Amino acid sequence: MKVLIAGAGSVGRSIARDLLDHGHEVVLMDNNPTGMRIAQVSEAEWMLADACEMTALAEARTETMDVVVAATGDDKVNLVVSFLAKTEFGVPRTVARVNNPRNEWMYDAQWGVDVAVSTPRIMTAMVEEAVAIGDLVKVFTFHQSGASIIEVTLPADAPVVGAMVRQIHWPAEIVLSCIVRADRTIAPSPNDTLEAHDELLFIVSAEADPEELNQVLRSVPGATPPTT
Repeated sequence: MKVLIAGAGSVGRSIARDLLDHGHEVVLMDNNPTGMRIAQVSEAEWMLADACEMTALAEARTETMDVVVAATGDDKVNLVVSFLAKTEFGVPRTVARVNNPRNEWMYDAQWGVDVAVSTPRIMTAMVEEAVAIGDLVKVFTFHQSGASIIEVTLPADAPVVGAMVRQIHWPAEIVLSCIVRADRTIAPSPNDTLEAHDELLFIVSAEADPEELNQVLRSVPGATPPTT
């Protein structure tokens, strides 16, 4: 992918390094000369410019980007960058950093934000995860579609422990997308068996009822005929 990151602070640089490590092309843009720490992310293309200016975004060829990440420390800037990227340059996906949780309600499709990332919200979710084994924890919501990522850690006495994925009648509009087991991430297949303390990540549509998932996880699964 080609990714434009607005904001070359510690957050922006960290995102850029991860993306570069995964083989993506990255443009880092910042309007502060002191923030141009090019040596720290030398593989990226750097631009000293204001990402809120149309001319700067045009110079960065924003219309060719697959993703624009608004990662500055100013919520107003992040909203403007997302809005311009989506409405003026037709960028398929925008990801915006939320600095002040009280501003999170503005990060929606009207401002061109596909995914809003609030560090306090994610940290809260991780705290809840640590103290609420067996409970559903909403990690974050995709503002454009309303879908959510929900995590649950299976307690040892969960009825679904020992069952294969294909034996469980998952609710409609809810998809098991990942199993985290110790230090491994597993793309679930029908024949994978759930184990105690597995962390399950689900994609839940806006129309789905998470309580139905809760009921399934707390019930003895009914076996289904193997698929061929």
